[in-house]
Amino acid sequence: MRASSGATMRTFFAIAVALLSLQLWKAKYGLKNAIFTTPDLPEGYYHAGNYLTQCSTLKDEQNGLLKHCEDATFWEMHDDAGKLTERKVILSCDAGRREWNTVMGPLKNPEPHGSLWLYTPQTSKTVQISLEEYPAGHDFHPLGIEVYPSYGGNASYLYVVNHARQKTVIEQFLVDPAKPTLAKYLQTLSHPLFISPNSVALTSPTSFFVTNDHLFTRRLPILGSFVPLVETLLTLPLGFVSHVSLDGRAESEQSTISHSVVAPFISFSNGVAVSPQGSQLAVASTTVGKVYIYNITKSPSPSVTHVHTIQLPFSVDNLAWTSPSEIVVAGHPHFPSLLKFIARKREYAPSWVVAIQINIDGSPKATPNETKTFDIHAPLSLNTKVPPPPAPYTIETLFQSDGSVFSTSTTGLHDPLTGELYISGLYAEDGAMICKPEVNQ
Repeated sequence: MRASSGATMRTFFAIAVALLSLQLWKAKYGLKNAIFTTPDLPEGYYHAGNYLTQCSTLKDEQNGLLKHCEDATFWEMHDDAGKLTERKVILSCDAGRREWNTVMGPLKNPEPHGSLWLYTPQTSKTVQISLEEYPAGHDFHPLGIEVYPSYGGNASYLYVVNHARQKTVIEQFLVDPAKPTLAKYLQTLSHPLFISPNSVALTSPTSFFVTNDHLFTRRLPILGSFVPLVETLLTLPLGFVSHVSLDGRAESEQSTISHSVVAPFISFSNGVAVSPQGSQLAVASTTVGKVYIYNITKSPSPSVTHVHTIQLPFSVDNLAWTSPSEIVVAGHPHFPSLLKFIARKREYAPSWVVAIQINIDGSPKATPNETKTFDIHAPLSLNTKVPPPPAPYTIETLFQSDGSVFSTSTTGLHDPLTGELYISGLYAEDGAMICKPEVNQ
């Protein structure tokens, strides 16, 4: 019996080692580029001009709370005919992130509330959004956010991932174009499989995809101090993506949640975005530096099928599908520098934002030889770090910096009409940046 038990253990150990070795091999580009290699990034680079004169940070002139901004999303305004007339930007920020971060730590002080901000391009003003009827004593540490478009001036549902002290939940608000700096609290969404929600992508006003970045979280007693770190460093594929639907309800009632896991076994599943057509899903895997593309089947309930994988040379954070032909991805080019910056052992940490461009007719944009030299204009080119993406994709750097110009990029938004680029910074003291292309371009 003992001999049989010993043989079983050795077999289990051998299988575990083989699976871990395979997983680390799959993560080789992410580990090599973002962990073991210090990238030779420039002070700054902006693809549409001069970063010194065309890029500036968004300012909070009153109280200095516009910093440590994790996510950003477009709030689209359409007229009665469905024509897009305006894009505003909503930001999620947390000035207390250095004291409370349930993903990276520490978990010291959850008391100070984070904040939401509205940037209006027409006025170039950034204003804090007030939370109306928000429950007293309810923590607010916003991470991933997304808002449904407004049509004909109607109000929109806004969803915010909230890393509260006891557990992570998703808050639902109502925002009205007539009073854009006021978000009315509606309800707090919770579910047993909201283990570590990070990012949301809407499929309707009352349904969305949500990523869970870890299976083990820092809130776990004793184990939380090291097991999530092991999950991260070994790139264990324990994250997952779920689809959530809310039933119709009176405004005073709590919704019933329908929840289904649609994409399991993802290493540190982070940003998520749905294509404008609603037919595809993009998911960021942070520790392996990959973006996974899935086809969405909508009936009878949403399911997804993996179709493409795109390798990037940094720890991918958030992504935004800002037009049918473009996914904007931001991330951290050197994870050790990010950790040292968080620990105040460095003055800044680098940033990198790219556009995954899609030839929507399905054919390659370039010949096989040309794809080997993609991203030719950036000071540190993607083609020196990772293999070319599969057809029908190409990749172009939109912004990169060693961190001295802008630090810790987490989200990039690229307005397809104006060309303006917005970047949020996880630990940036100036929480977000806007870069405007030259007028003659």
